Amino acid sequence: MNAAVRAVVRMGIYVGAKVYFIHEGYQGMVDGGDNIKEATWENVSSMLQVGGTVIGSARCKEFRTHEGRLKAAHNLVKRGITNLCVIGGDGSLTGANLFREEWSGLLTELVQQGLINEDAVQKYSALHIVGMVGSIDNDFCGTDMTIGTDSALHRIIEVVDAIMTTAQSHQRTFVLEVMGRHCGYLALVSALACGADWVLIPEMPPEDGWEEKMCQKLSATRSRGSRLNIIIVAEGAIDRHGKPITSGIVKDLVVRCLGFDTRVTILGHVQRGGTPSAFDRILASRMGVEAVLALLETTANTPACVVSLCGNQAVRLPLMECVQMTQEVQKAMDEKKFEDAVRLRGRSFENNLKTYKLLAHRKPESELPHVSVASSSNFNVAVLNVGAPAAGMNAAVRSAVRVGISEGHKMFAVSDGFEGFYKGQIKEIKWADVGGWTGQGGSLLGTKRTLPAKHTDKIAEQMRKYNINALLVIGGFEAYLGIMELLAARGKCDEFCVPMVMVPATVSNNVPGSDLSIGADTALNAITDTCDRIKQSASGTKRRVFIIETMGGYCGYLASVGGLAAGADAAYIYEEPFDIRDLQANVEHLTEKMKTSIQRGLVLRNENCNENYTTDFIYQLYSEEGRGVFDCRKNVLGHMQQGGAPSPFDRNFGTKISAKAMQWISKKLNETYRQGRVFANTEDSACLLGMRRRALIFQPVVQLRDETDFIHRIPKEQWWLKLRPLMKILAKYKTSYDVSDSGQLEHVVRDRPKESDATAAI
Repeated sequence: MNAAVRAVVRMGIYVGAKVYFIHEGYQGMVDGGDNIKEATWENVSSMLQVGGTVIGSARCKEFRTHEGRLKAAHNLVKRGITNLCVIGGDGSLTGANLFREEWSGLLTELVQQGLINEDAVQKYSALHIVGMVGSIDNDFCGTDMTIGTDSALHRIIEVVDAIMTTAQSHQRTFVLEVMGRHCGYLALVSALACGADWVLIPEMPPEDGWEEKMCQKLSATRSRGSRLNIIIVAEGAIDRHGKPITSGIVKDLVVRCLGFDTRVTILGHVQRGGTPSAFDRILASRMGVEAVLALLETTANTPACVVSLCGNQAVRLPLMECVQMTQEVQKAMDEKKFEDAVRLRGRSFENNLKTYKLLAHRKPESELPHVSVASSSNFNVAVLNVGAPAAGMNAAVRSAVRVGISEGHKMFAVSDGFEGFYKGQIKEIKWADVGGWTGQGGSLLGTKRTLPAKHTDKIAEQMRKYNINALLVIGGFEAYLGIMELLAARGKCDEFCVPMVMVPATVSNNVPGSDLSIGADTALNAITDTCDRIKQSASGTKRRVFIIETMGGYCGYLASVGGLAAGADAAYIYEEPFDIRDLQANVEHLTEKMKTSIQRGLVLRNENCNENYTTDFIYQLYSEEGRGVFDCRKNVLGHMQQGGAPSPFDRNFGTKISAKAMQWISKKLNETYRQGRVFANTEDSACLLGMRRRALIFQPVVQLRDETDFIHRIPKEQWWLKLRPLMKILAKYKTSYDVSDSGQLEHVVRDRPKESDATAAI
């Protein structure tokens, strides 16, 4: 929430508006006085890394009454405030909309009571409202993610990772209760991210007789050699008859039926606390800026809107439509229409549930029916990692192996990428072999940057030897080049005429055809955490500027988006050329800021942004030019950006994208199976599976050639470049920022404001 507050304040000041803090939520609006204070640019410094909300939040019974809202209206009119940014759940936003609808009537009452005059009624005739959804439950329809959800997932996964080591040591079963009174999003996604044995959520209660099925599942997992079981329960979990299923009930059931040593952990308010994740900071910053623009563009007839996220776009939707849709979900659950409830939650929730069922509830290979090869099943599929390690690769491999086995294939793991392939480092990998892989960083299969072109004969020989019918390659730019080289070798070797699909996994996020790659989110969090610590190290010292070098090759994604999440003053990247004049302007800008109360500056530099303006050069320039005002320190983050446990996003993304890739492979194998063999030589049988906006799309690698800058190993067009002006605005640079996107789901009337409108108070 603090990142959103910071963005609203800074964007508001940037467009020439007066911005006010209202402390303690609606209670502060009703009480007035010192609860409503004008905000300054400096007020929101050092806010990004703080959890919770520094302006406070409170439930307010008084605001629910007409008298309370009358007092609130009076307090706003006294200060000339006619635009409200409300960050909260559906209750807060519904209250805001009611307040907006009653506004003119409230003003009339205030005139009658002699508290305001007729001029004030004319001047402040309309109240404009924009909502941002802050809720860790992610229970609001109309947005892919609400502010706080990703950070809550981070807390849950940290606990699960810690518990797993204990559980494995002691052969224990853990029942974990997570928040979600009416929404199972946190439980479902954390179950996917840690590979939990069972999950219980309110939207999709288990079928009658679930107790026996769950115990059978736990018992089977143990009998295959696993030393732990994890069951995740949403606090609002119910059975088909609406009866609550608590963590205590689940524990007693496991102890009674199986006699397993079982412990319950209730996470409670731990999930709300802690430092916000990189994703939440970026989401909230984008929403805050978009909210201010939305307020500037409203007219008296514009319905209240809510700023939400759709894929990687910030969009505006009618507030009450979203609230009504959210209430529809609860209604469907109350009426026991559970399939409807899942559908109403949205496509992302539905996909999570499908993927979880696919991975957790399919039978392992020992229990699958054995199908003859003639029926075009039981194919051999090889999976390998190529390029540098990226957190989330192991989750992707686990998902691929289990979905492949579930679909009747034999899965083969290739160690050390294409190098291991031509050396014959290939072995069958089974269901139990990938247990516990989701939370492991790096690449357990091993990965190398070697390309296959020089070794195609040997790789073809290995494919013949193991009768490999399809390839799944998980990796970065080398994986993309590798698939292209194998495609080119089809004319020479028939062995490569098989379905091939690539899943992007690289911290650099530089693979064409996909907005995001597995591993980039974990790297962003590593950068953000380090920047937080570095900035903290300067507290109490004299004014200081930090120059930090990030990875990414020629791709400026980590520097730019990391800079936005960490509150950087500048981020130098290859895609946006800069010269000595730009560097000088940045130093002068920082010098000006340092002369006010701001104590710390942060500058990020992508490793290959410029061969002459090195990190050392920039450090020395800043040190010299800032002498007497600030001193400088530099830091090269290096390989710590590739390491660490994968973030919840990367675990989930890896799991979902790999499952989809394996389903595509199965479909292609059946399509290309003729006369007892697989033969695939069309362009669309060698694809890259990428995320575009919010959809996962298969694109033939041949078609991506024109989108690629092969010399610098980056896509020619990159969506995140449009976020760069946002970072500059929040760092007090004058720049133009057009957040509008042609794909916006906008239902509101947009009128460009007159110049004078921009000075209205927010």
